[in-house]
Amino acid sequence: MASGVTVNDEVIKVFNDMKVRKSSTPEEIKKRKKAVLFCLSDDKRQIIVEEAKQILVGDIGDTVEDPYTSFVKLLPLNDCRYALYDATYETKESKKEDLVFLFWAPESAPLKSKMIYASSKDAIKKKFTGIKHEWQVNGLDDIKDRSTLGEKLGGNVVVSLEGKPL
Repeated sequence: MASGVTVNDEVIKVFNDMKVRKSSTPEEIKKRKKAVLFCLSDDKRQIIVEEAKQILVGDIGDTVEDPYTSFVKLLPLNDCRYALYDATYETKESKKEDLVFLFWAPESAPLKSKMIYASSKDAIKKKFTGIKHEWQVNGLDDIKDRSTLGEKLGGNVVVSLEGKPL
């Protein structure tokens, strides 16, 4: 069921910027988003980029020690969100980077919020072409342990996430 919610152009721009890994200057790389949250606008008609809810690559090692833990802390405990997380991980064979689309719908979120976010998910997903990993999370217990994301990314072949062993 579609909700009639539209996706703001800025959301698509953020996605495209995160998806394309063109050779960039060190300054441009620092400005690249590692993680970003999207929410519904106040009138519930548009999916927008949530203000100040992001982690830049340049923050890592500076204001952000562990990007995964910092990302989890961005998620509101009592409301739904969509998010993109640029996961850096290693398998036994190689280093990889993949975008993960996350649908955050905690048990404690209001029912109306869960319904509109769930019915609007296809609208944002259609704009995010080429996403290999989608993850619906219903509470902190599902996400706080990074090994859960490791399993989503590659099952038991993932040996580290964000440079930390699983």
